[in-house]
Amino acid sequence: MLLSVSLSVAFTFVSSELLDGVGYVAALIVLLFFITVGILFDMLGVAVTSASETPFHSMASHRERGAAEAIKLLKNAEKVASICNDVVGDICGIVSGTTAAVIVVSLAAQLRNGNTMALQLLMTGLVAALTIGGKAAGKAFAISGSTKIVLAAGKCIACVKRIFHPRNR
Repeated sequence: MLLSVSLSVAFTFVSSELLDGVGYVAALIVLLFFITVGILFDMLGVAVTSASETPFHSMASHRERGAAEAIKLLKNAEKVASICNDVVGDICGIVSGTTAAVIVVSLAAQLRNGNTMALQLLMTGLVAALTIGGKAAGKAFAISGSTKIVLAAGKCIACVKRIFHPRNR
């Protein structure tokens, strides 16, 4: 729960800061960013639950970067999937909805005609289609390419570790 609150506050802060005084194109890019992050984390959550640990042990024995981290992800697949799918994915969904609402309100203020229903429907449909369609396609890819996705996540974790713990190279 603490992680959910922390990430939600952080994502909302980032969204608010990025949207402050920007144009519509930049606001749409921010919106697409949050939708994409939600899709990517959903893919990772599915990948860790469908990947086999066996190939990663072989990679780790050959000292392939990220393999040891990937094994840790797989050993904690339930927690990783919960955080990726439920925490990050849901927060991205909420923040993208809020971002879409900010865009609609901003556009409606410029239109000044009071009839914003079509704009609301269009934005809601766009966000829903991109999110649901992206997650559906991402899940299919995550199941078939689970080893590649988990290894890529392991490499990212290894890179972050190397940055923050340079002695452990």
